[in-house]
Parts: sequence; C-alpha cells; structure tokens
Amino acid sequence: MVLMVTSGLSANEIYCLSKKGLYPSDICIGNSVYSLGFLGGFTSNVRMFLGGEVSQLTTIFQEGRRLGFERMVNESKKNNNIGITGVTNELIFHLENIEFLSVGSSVRSDNTNIEFFSTSSSGQELYSQIDSNYVPKSFVFGNVAYSIGVGKGLVGNLKSFVRGEVKEYTEVFTKTRNLALERIVNEAKQFNANSVVGINTSILSLENNIGIQEMLMVGTASYNSYLPQEFINNPISGNLSSEEIWNITNMGYIPLKLMLGTSIYSLGIRGGITSALKSLVKGEISELTTLIYDARESSLQKIRDEASSIGADDVINVKTYIYDLGSGLLEFLAIGTAIKKYQGVKTFSDTLLTQAVTYNRNTFIDNTRLGFQFRV
Repeated sequence: MVLMVTSGLSANEIYCLSKKGLYPSDICIGNSVYSLGFLGGFTSNVRMFLGGEVSQLTTIFQEGRRLGFERMVNESKKNNNIGITGVTNELIFHLENIEFLSVGSSVRSDNTNIEFFSTSSSGQELYSQIDSNYVPKSFVFGNVAYSIGVGKGLVGNLKSFVRGEVKEYTEVFTKTRNLALERIVNEAKQFNANSVVGINTSILSLENNIGIQEMLMVGTASYNSYLPQEFINNPISGNLSSEEIWNITNMGYIPLKLMLGTSIYSLGIRGGITSALKSLVKGEISELTTLIYDARESSLQKIRDEASSIGADDVINVKTYIYDLGSGLLEFLAIGTAIKKYQGVKTFSDTLLTQAVTYNRNTFIDNTRLGFQFRV
C-alpha cells in the first residue's frame, strides 16, 4: 500500500527531483517562541552605539533560529526521510512574542546510501545544483544583529561632517556586513562542505524605534568533488541562482566568493535628503548627483579590488542598494559573485531541464498579515 504524502513541492519540483532519484514526502515544521521582552532591555543602550554588532541579540536570534531548524530536522528524520528541501527561516510576531519558524518539504529515496541532507533550495534549484555536482549537505545560515548608530552615536556626530565618505563608519559597516558571510561559511565547514551555494541575503528591521536590524544569509552547504582540496578549509560562496550555477558550471566556471562592497557617505547637511530638497528649486541637484555616483563607484571598486586579490576572472550578478540611515547619512551596498574558470568543472547533462526553470505561479495571496509577518 502506498502511503499518501502531504508535500509542499510543486509538480515541476517533483518531476525534477525524480530525475535524481528523490521523491516527495510530508511537510515538516519546527518552531521556537521567545518573548519580545528581551528587546526592551537593549533600548537605552543601543541609542548610545556608534553602530555595529549587538552581539547579545545576534546570539538570541541564532539560538531561536537553530532550535526551530533542529526540531524540523528531527521531525523529518523520525519519519525515515533522507532530506528536506525548500527550508525557510521565518520570524512571525505574535503580539508580545516572536516565533522562529522553520518549514520544509521532506523527500525520500530508494537509495539507502544517501546521507541525510537539508537545503534552502527548492526542488527545481536542487536539481540544477546536483546536476552541477554540488551535493547538498545542510541548510546553513549566518546572521548579525546590529545598530545603525542612532541617537548620540553615529547620527549625532554628523553635524560636523562635510559631504563625502565617512570612512570611520564605512569600516564599522563593512565589518558588520561581512560577519554574516563569515558565519555562514564557517558553519559550512562543520559539515566538511567545500561550497555554500544559493546564498540569499535579507535585512530585517527588528525594532524601528531603537534602530536595530538583522542581516541574515541563508544557503546550502554542499560538496563538489571537482573542486581542489584547498576549498575544504575555505569554502566557495556566491549569490548566483541555481540556474546560473548550472550555466557557469556548464561553461567551466565556479563561483569563488560572495562579494560585499559597503560605503557610508554623508550629505553634509542636517535632516537628510528631504530637508535638502526643500530648499532647492526644480531641476537637477548636481551635488547630490555627484555624491551618489561617487558612492556607488566606491562600493563597486571595493568589490573589484577584493575579486582581484583572490584571483577571480570576473564578478557577475552585481546588485546595488541604498539605505537611508537618517540625518544625512547613506549606506551604499554592492553585492555580487566572483567567478573563476577551472579545468574539469562540468555539468552531468548537456542541457538544463525545462521544468527546472519553469516559474511556479503562486495561486494564493494573503494580504491580511502585511506588516506582521516577515519572511526571510
């Protein structure tokens, strides 16, 4: 008798996974609920920070996320599955409490020699990764809770700054941003992985009134037998989609490292962009045009310099973002992936399955919880 399964996998995902000997099993869930009271204790102290990691909060969020994840894995293993795909890590706010929720879709296999794995990738993404010889080991994440430097800290000192880069704060934010990457790579090492693929980065405001945010990176620790032994101690990383990983692998390239370029610039005026614009007539604001252009170029140059230092051939999938930190301070963040051509790297298939790149349309949209649920 064939048992009924309740799976979160789409028909496209099921088709792709079947080509790798994996079949759908039940949805699995794990959670951990904390009281939001722990945030209140940090309110007065955070307002004094220059900006940077709030290590106590980082630890709390690590513990909550880890507990939810481990309980999900245990539930899946109890039902004799061999892996979990599409792992999500959500924060859900319930009035005075915060829930750390992990959800994934279990898979089974007739091959009993497969080591249990978990991955943030969907079934379609997992197919592309496996066909590129990236064998999944574990869902991994790296996070950092940090202050953006409100109150008497970072913003309070801006009155004395002229227009241009504020290097002291660039250094603080560069270190903070890279902590998340450092932690996800270090976690991958614990699984003897030589790569972290499919990294997705998100930034969540935890409490706007106290200026705390969390930067979270999630991805899949994987092992690629084509890579030299040196990458066991220094796993490769990148923000390429699984389809992009398949494409560059097919062309003989590997992702070397996720690149982060951060620059903090001051507008040199109190009140930020809005106040500046009120005193100006219509037309181009040439000083702001130049400043923002220079800031972007500074962030991109940081990426180019680091990529050159690790021997990359190119940096692809580069995206740029701007964050208004208040009182005339802007952060410019550039993210991309350094790649390099390696002899012997190839995909198992000559062409990628159509089902692996077919968009799965969402047929249910819930707008009732906007502002209360944060999916990361």
